[in-house]
Amino acid sequence: MASESGHIKIAIIGVGAVGATAAYALMISGIGEEIVLVDVNEHKAEGEAMDLAQGAPFVRPVNIRAGKYADCAGAQVVVITAGAAQRPGESRLDLVKRNAQIFRDMVPQIAQAAPDAVLLIVANPVDILTYASLEFSGFPPSRVIGSGTVLDTARLRSLISQKLQVDPRSVHANVIGEHGDSEVVAWSRATVAGMPINEFCSQRGRPCDAEMQAEISAQVRRAAYEIIERKGATFYAIGLSIRQIVEAILRNQNTVLSVSTLLTGQLGVSGVCLSLPAIVCRDGVEAVLVPGINDEEAEAFRRSGQVVRDTATAAGL
Repeated sequence: MASESGHIKIAIIGVGAVGATAAYALMISGIGEEIVLVDVNEHKAEGEAMDLAQGAPFVRPVNIRAGKYADCAGAQVVVITAGAAQRPGESRLDLVKRNAQIFRDMVPQIAQAAPDAVLLIVANPVDILTYASLEFSGFPPSRVIGSGTVLDTARLRSLISQKLQVDPRSVHANVIGEHGDSEVVAWSRATVAGMPINEFCSQRGRPCDAEMQAEISAQVRRAAYEIIERKGATFYAIGLSIRQIVEAILRNQNTVLSVSTLLTGQLGVSGVCLSLPAIVCRDGVEAVLVPGINDEEAEAFRRSGQVVRDTATAAGL
């Protein structure tokens, strides 16, 4: 989705650990000609831009600079990682309300500056803030997407590959639903090398029973908590997830990714942003796909949707 001049521009709103790492991942990918960093802490944005720019001799030509919301003008993709962190003793609902208020002020300014951009929401809770961004921007649903369960899906494939001793790129399995505790692993559709996972395990003489699946599912849900406990934040894998989504948009790849987008009845869920496999191209989400999951997983997906809907409603969205 390049501009008429062919100039490819990316804006990143919020340059904490996630935003800065995403900028680095995008810089070394060579996908953008201009990357603008915006943060309420302008000195932080300037420092990150300076640090990255000094690595320019090692990558394809790219102009990295700090800016304000108005500097999003001309960007094909605006990545939003900005948001308040949860305070000690603060409830999840209180955090949602605070972040919704931040987005209520921020998103219209971004939409005014970059009316043709695709908004990629990464800040948490990502499904609710994706819905909020859709409301506050006035953009069509296809151009407001959340990072959703792209990272959860990567974690799932990585863990399966470790258990089965196979390249993670040969594993195809998805996490759907909320990016959070109610997420659903679609085991019934998981494949390795094009074979149903149980068939692959049988041929390889490896266990793939319900106990193993439950263990891996729990590890996927706990992954962020465990990393945060050890190092304070997660940012490398999500930075790479952002790069993959942005590349799918800018290169018009029609890549299938489990991004969060507004549902319109898929698996019985509508009016809420959740993750399902979706075709991502230069215009954002071209189509949402409905996997043929089993009844138990479909019911869990609907419960996940209800969790997100109840929280959004309680936050006044």
